[in-house]
Amino acid sequence: MNDLKDRTNQFALRVIRLCAVLPRTGPGEVIGRPLVRSGTSVGAQYREAHRARSTAEFVSKLECSAQELDETIYGIELLIDSAIVEQSKLVPLLTEANELMAIFVASARTANRNRKG
Repeated sequence: MNDLKDRTNQFALRVIRLCAVLPRTGPGEVIGRPLVRSGTSVGAQYREAHRARSTAEFVSKLECSAQELDETIYGIELLIDSAIVEQSKLVPLLTEANELMAIFVASARTANRNRKG
C-alpha cells in the first residue's frame, strides 16, 4: 500500500505544482480548477479504498480513483492540445497518470474476480 500511497501523493503534488503556474485567466483557470480537484482526489479515493468495509466498497473506491484519473488525463490532454503548456513538460505526468490508471483498473478487476469466485 505504501508504494501506491506515496505515488498518488506525489502525483497530486505534481498536479498542484502544474496548476499553480497555469494562467489565472481564461482557459488556464477553466482547465486548472477541475484538474487540481481530480488530480488530488486520486490519492484520497485510494486511501478510502483501504478503509473499505467490503470488497464491493473497495472495488467502488478503486473505480472512483480511475474516474478521477480519467478526468485528470483529459485535463492534461487539453493543456497539451491547446498549447497552454508545452507537451514535453507534461509527458512524464501523463505517463504516470496512465500507469496509475492501469494499476487501479487491474486491481479492481482482480478484486472483483476474487470476490465472485
